Amino acid sequence: MKNIKYLIVGLVFGIIFIKAEVISWFRIQEMFRLQSFFMYGVIGSAVMVGMLSVFLIKKFDIKTLDGEKVVIQPKTFSQGQIYGGLLFGFGWAITGACPGPLFAQIGSGFTVVAITLISAILGTWVYGYIKDKLPH
Repeated sequence: MKNIKYLIVGLVFGIIFIKAEVISWFRIQEMFRLQSFFMYGVIGSAVMVGMLSVFLIKKFDIKTLDGEKVVIQPKTFSQGQIYGGLLFGFGWAITGACPGPLFAQIGSGFTVVAITLISAILGTWVYGYIKDKLPH
């Protein structure tokens, strides 16, 4: 029961994804074919909200709901980020799904997306298995 708030937020977020057509395979294909600005607008808005949120968290020293200090670690560039981003983008373009809306797509009845979910879990497991052998 302690985590019910996360379930509620997840359900609301999923409904918003569905109603806004963010989970639509056709919208995603339009984006990758440069036929529509819609998804770029959604992603750009999310980036701006994220930037504003990080700025406000740092400026006002905002704490978590449990009262813990929010610590944002500095990031360093790695070539692996380019390769990982390309691999992620290719997978997104091929499947029409990224990890965020996978559950909303499955919940909407697009059960074939379960293959993408299983592949994402498997890919994450493989990365965790070989992570120490990769150049970071």
